[in-house]
Amino acid sequence: MDQLLQHCLNALMLGGTYALLGIGLTLIFGIMKVVNFTHGELYAFGAYMMYMLVMLTGVNFFVALGLAIILGVLLGALLEFVLLSRLRGADIDTTMLVMIGAWIALQNAEQLAWTGVAVNIRNPFPAAPLVMGPVSVAWNRVFVFAIALALIFATYRLINHTKLGRAMRATFQDRDTAALMGVQINRIHTATFALGSGLAAAAGALLGPVFVAYPSMGDLAAAKAFAVVILGGLGSIPGATAGGFILAFVEELGAGYISSGYRDAMGFVLIIVILLFRPTGLFARRERIG
Repeated sequence: MDQLLQHCLNALMLGGTYALLGIGLTLIFGIMKVVNFTHGELYAFGAYMMYMLVMLTGVNFFVALGLAIILGVLLGALLEFVLLSRLRGADIDTTMLVMIGAWIALQNAEQLAWTGVAVNIRNPFPAAPLVMGPVSVAWNRVFVFAIALALIFATYRLINHTKLGRAMRATFQDRDTAALMGVQINRIHTATFALGSGLAAAAGALLGPVFVAYPSMGDLAAAKAFAVVILGGLGSIPGATAGGFILAFVEELGAGYISSGYRDAMGFVLIIVILLFRPTGLFARRERIG
């Protein structure tokens, strides 16, 4: 029982960052109909910004975290303005090819800038874990979980209780009608891509100090983000949040009770099962972002 509790606690700590990845991806695909292959690289960008700010320039860890997220938002806005704004109305195949090219370019730029050697990021938390009865957890993971939950809550509030969020939901439901009602679709697309990119960068900035940063770290993160969206159902922020935690629990329990070598495979086996019996995802919400 103690081992089960430890695995569940580990999964809970990781699930928040998976949810951040999934929320960002479901927003971009749901509103813009863009398959964002750069999502994993934006995750890696967040981790490398933490490395640059904390390890190379000596910025305070917590300040660096906020700056990394802001830089992720700005990079997302730049990518949307330079690449996607020129493809309004283009078929999905063209957009996918452009995004695949951007993914490859970003990954190679990271390797050129930082080399292929994995780097560690210093954090200010004590090495001794937080012990709660039979289970323990590192303090940096507690911090990651708390910040991830705060960002998820803030995103949910933005989407459901702000003017920008209403415009995003209207664009998701009926783009043409939203435009007739005065919604600036181009601005909504830029804001959506920037927000989704910022969430991906936040996940990388949070997990980079927990693990290590390396140029191809975004590949697996992107695969997990797509898995979360499939599990939760397109267009549902609560669904993406639940999907992130479900994926984390399946991976952790599979690694603990079957084999750690199959950790990443466990989630994708679950996805195959879900697609067979519920192709729209576990928590799909019809015609709605939120």
